Amino acid sequence: MGVYLIDVGAEEWLSEDAEEGGKGAIAKGLNEELAQRGLPPYVSVPERDFGSAFEEKLSPSMSGFDALCRSQLTPDERKLIGDWSVLVPISLDEEIRLPIGSAYTDETVIAGAPQVLAVAERLAAALELPVEVPEASGNLALTFWFLEGEAEQFAAARPGRWSEDLDTAFYVALYLRAAQHSLRQGCPMTYS
Repeated sequence: MGVYLIDVGAEEWLSEDAEEGGKGAIAKGLNEELAQRGLPPYVSVPERDFGSAFEEKLSPSMSGFDALCRSQLTPDERKLIGDWSVLVPISLDEEIRLPIGSAYTDETVIAGAPQVLAVAERLAAALELPVEVPEASGNLALTFWFLEGEAEQFAAARPGRWSEDLDTAFYVALYLRAAQHSLRQGCPMTYS
């Protein structure tokens, strides 16, 4: 059990069956909001590629990540990286709020991956996150790297600001890799 950050394929994104994880109401609401802003609809959602799927478990403490965000980001930037419930691979000047609840939130907050990526890159630079931190591909790649000892071994060989709090480094890497994955694959991301 727990909270996972996952990518979403076309079948789930367009499905109206919310009990089975369908995001059709969110997809429709997003496109209505985009139309009101004079933007094209988001319709080019690919099928989920399970060979390169993104799935990570949010289990470490977030207190260090929160402190890093408070020291490095404006209040609006903190909201951008921490308040979204759906990330889409399109540019959004401001988040979109939809009155659609989930198991974790009362409403759906949609953010653009380009904007989240820019903030995550700033956090990664501030933390001196090594480029060797794996790109998430497959089931729990980052989670296992950080929580099963590989990060500690790498930190012993390459210590730095990032290695002072591996929980914080995990969340910086998580949001960085999620935004990169969303843009690279053209897929939405959400919590499950």
